[in-house]
Amino acid sequence: MNAKGRKVLEGLKVVELTRIIVGPHTGRMLAEHGATVVKVETIHHPDTVRLATPHKDNIGGLDRAGYFSKYNVNKLGLTLNMEKPQGIEVFKRLVQWADVVIESNAPSVMPKLGLTYEELSLIKPDIIMVSTNQLGQTGPWRLFKAYGAQAAAMAGFYYLTGFPDQDPPGVFGAYTDMVSPQWVVCALLTALDYRRRTGKGQYIDHSQFEAGVHWLATTVLDYGINDRVAERMGNRDPYMCPHGVYPCRGEDRWVAIAVSNDEQWRAFCKVIGNPVWTREPRFSTLLERKRNEDELDMLVAEWTVEHSPQEVMTLMQEAGVPAGVVATSEDLHRDPQLKHRGHFQVLEHKEMGPTAYDAPPYRLSKTPFELHSAAPCLGQHNEYILKEILGMGDEEIADLMAEGVFE
Repeated sequence: MNAKGRKVLEGLKVVELTRIIVGPHTGRMLAEHGATVVKVETIHHPDTVRLATPHKDNIGGLDRAGYFSKYNVNKLGLTLNMEKPQGIEVFKRLVQWADVVIESNAPSVMPKLGLTYEELSLIKPDIIMVSTNQLGQTGPWRLFKAYGAQAAAMAGFYYLTGFPDQDPPGVFGAYTDMVSPQWVVCALLTALDYRRRTGKGQYIDHSQFEAGVHWLATTVLDYGINDRVAERMGNRDPYMCPHGVYPCRGEDRWVAIAVSNDEQWRAFCKVIGNPVWTREPRFSTLLERKRNEDELDMLVAEWTVEHSPQEVMTLMQEAGVPAGVVATSEDLHRDPQLKHRGHFQVLEHKEMGPTAYDAPPYRLSKTPFELHSAAPCLGQHNEYILKEILGMGDEEIADLMAEGVFE
């Protein structure tokens, strides 16, 4: 317990039948603010990101994956074979214990298991259930199976990402996976408040595809109102110039600069020494700079390439011009601002040893977060969960184990 006070979700009990990022990240945000989260997997089909690179020291293994480790901090790990009828019964006992059930399977899975919201609410009338998947539980495409990369493409991010004279490369990673958990947590907190006031549970149907579309609201509205389709424009912005990512001194080092008005343009020119070209008519206004943007970008790059990205950022920021280092992972671990805020915290992982975890990017003034335990190895907390949470005895556990229920 953090000395500052009680964590805001302390006492909340969560069962998590999820994989990849959205469900696990949702569970992690609850766990780091006090909730007890039991993550259910099976040895036969563990969370997919246990197989994803990078692995600690480049040594593969189900308990050495960085992605899994990142999104499963503070959780208890249980292996449970849901293909066994006894496995379903054990899961239902967890539901009786829980306040919240989070699942991220295809819409066909939970009905096949007999674990729909209607069925779970018979076990626990005030249960709150969250289902999160690519396209939601209803509609003509509800059975569509994909990862966040495909949902990001469907939401429009791929079409908009890249340079106008090239094919779209797509955004890095599963973008909808990164923006969806915040929506889920907000909906879940609202449902918890509703239950507190009414005593009633609730079912939350979350579409990761729709969560992604929200982040392109201006382009969607522009089409709806003006019939204008947004196109790829690289690193440029219609209302800022210069606006881009420019090469710096060093191997593959870059800096981002964004000049949004004439005052910033004058400050930018002063920082780079007011070369003659900055006073030429072709760069005198935003419209002129946009008309001659290719040439402007080359001239800016001729200056930035002589400086380190940290130097460019510092000079520009001191002059009031938005600029930032295009950071590497090494930069982040050395960043003084992140160090000051205690962003990276080291926890002892059973398999990987001391492992750095990133803290939540927000701080609640009266209800602190806490990172108290590393992500669980596969089945690490079986005995604790079965005995301490479900109250099972050694004989019952042994019988179920003999039936392969905990595989």
